[in-house]
Amino acid sequence: MPNAPDVGRVVVFEARFRVTEPAAAPPAPSDSDALLVERAAAGDHRAYELLVIKYQRRIERLIGRMVRDVDLVPDIAQETFIRAWRALHQFRGDAQFYTWLYRIAVNTAKKSLMELKRNPVVTETALHSADDDDETSRRENELTSESTPESELAAREIAAAVNAAMEALPEDLRTAVTLREIEGLSYEEIAEAMNCPIGTVRSRIFRAREAISARVKPLLSHQTGKRW
Repeated sequence: MPNAPDVGRVVVFEARFRVTEPAAAPPAPSDSDALLVERAAAGDHRAYELLVIKYQRRIERLIGRMVRDVDLVPDIAQETFIRAWRALHQFRGDAQFYTWLYRIAVNTAKKSLMELKRNPVVTETALHSADDDDETSRRENELTSESTPESELAAREIAAAVNAAMEALPEDLRTAVTLREIEGLSYEEIAEAMNCPIGTVRSRIFRAREAISARVKPLLSHQTGKRW
């Protein structure tokens, strides 16, 4: 296997040339991924760098919801891509490349947390991490919407309740609901990424939603026309 590509250099490159992606939609599978993976497996560093650029921010966002220390996210993400590079010859194409990559990211984050003996919890920074361009768009929408101080306060309270509920979830439940509700993966893709039966995925997501709903419903009961 050739030396790993300079993932650190890709990080810098990607930070300067970002492509906005919807937060709740998985990457669209395309023939380009298969071609890039094939080229990368043959030792083409540039092909792999293009895959890193495409998926780095999603991987960092996923890891950011699994670890407490946001400073660990770039290191775990880099380790994820290095592991994926070394294991490219094992990728058979039975699943989408990004679900295979998500699985490596989840396992790498778990390994890092075990080594550091830290409990994985969601940080507010991670929960609200999004594309800079998307953040700008949201702020513009907020300015043009008919929001009031009362509605903004209520929204903040609900967001804090969701945040707290997510922090309290067991790791497997939090990962499953994150992949479903935030990354937009299907149940089948989540089962592949988490290496568990699809029935287990459905159960974890149901339990996570119930726990979050229990935290949020009391707040929503004071707001007419809104529901969890």
